[in-house]
Amino acid sequence: MRTPPIVFIISGPSGSGKSTLVRRLLESVPRLLFSVSYTTRARRGQEEPGKSYHYVSREQFQALVAEEQFLEWAEVFGHYYGTHRRYLEMAAREGKDLVLDIDVQGARQLKSKVPDAVSVFVLAPSRQELERRLRHRSEDAPDAIARRVAAAAQEIAQYSAYDYLLVNRDLDEAAENLAAIVKAERLRSNRMQEAAQAILAGFGAGAGYQDARYLQEDDKLDGS
Repeated sequence: MRTPPIVFIISGPSGSGKSTLVRRLLESVPRLLFSVSYTTRARRGQEEPGKSYHYVSREQFQALVAEEQFLEWAEVFGHYYGTHRRYLEMAAREGKDLVLDIDVQGARQLKSKVPDAVSVFVLAPSRQELERRLRHRSEDAPDAIARRVAAAAQEIAQYSAYDYLLVNRDLDEAAENLAAIVKAERLRSNRMQEAAQAILAGFGAGAGYQDARYLQEDDKLDGS
């Protein structure tokens, strides 16, 4: 029986580098599906519809909410963002794990529906570095940057709700650490039961914990 997808939630304030880390993760680790969020905000820069976001009107978004099509949704800086449930179904069908780039509101909602989702919070190493990154990307006016910095403090205050904290001081190191989290979570014993049982079956009927315990006792008597 195919194991259900692991849902990886990646959150962090604007300027933390989470989107770049998610892109690097998808390039380096196989069997991952990225959930493309729905949003009512306008496209920015080089964003591509269907790859960066699904861009919809407020009316379309509200209709999807009414139809309970979202696993989570939230309003951030005056725009709606949501995760469509079809991505979780798609991941299960394709035998992949699901990666979501969502904010703390969405993460809280998703955790209530998928309690075993794995959550990672990405941090810039300091307020000064966060602000520098926001200014460097030249996507926001100074007043918008000030709002994002203020919002970052509120988001960071909720770090303890996450399973992992990732301080993005060096992009290469942070990308390696994020990939390591995904790989380690895939190797948890509860997710490896099918493989372990298949191997155990090769030892024949009766193989199990009791046999292993007695063998260990024999080893002690033999001095091995």
